[in-house]
Amino acid sequence: MRSHRTLVVFTAAVSIAVLVAPAAPARAPQQPAWMPGPPLRPAVVFECVGVPGVLDQIMAAAPRGTRIVVVGVCMEADTIYPMLGISKELNLQFVLGYTPDEFAATLNHIAEGRIPVAPLITGKVGVEGVAGAFEALASPERHAKILVEPWRA
Repeated sequence: MRSHRTLVVFTAAVSIAVLVAPAAPARAPQQPAWMPGPPLRPAVVFECVGVPGVLDQIMAAAPRGTRIVVVGVCMEADTIYPMLGISKELNLQFVLGYTPDEFAATLNHIAEGRIPVAPLITGKVGVEGVAGAFEALASPERHAKILVEPWRA
């Protein structure tokens, strides 16, 4: 039996995963009687893009009481509408980086095959291809991750 539901929303070349876990806090959306499964909790959305306008799109699409965790680093000015967040009682949390223990655990999961990384790798280059790889990564429709293999010619 699944212990959670995941809703993936795609907007303007951005995918947003919303995880709805079991439990029933007072602010959770009400689940229709005909829908099986555990009670719902408020949604959690991770913004991992860092492009101007995405945070505002997430706030507009998020259900009431959503926790929005901002991981993407936007390197230029961005605009949000605070009244939208206030009226929906949204929770914005800005985070920075990971602990060494989190990096170690993630690398361990990758090494043991518990996290499949092959779908993320959309290209491979040798050292000579690094400059071209950065140019290719400027187009998000073409690539997600390009792996540098020093032995590749």
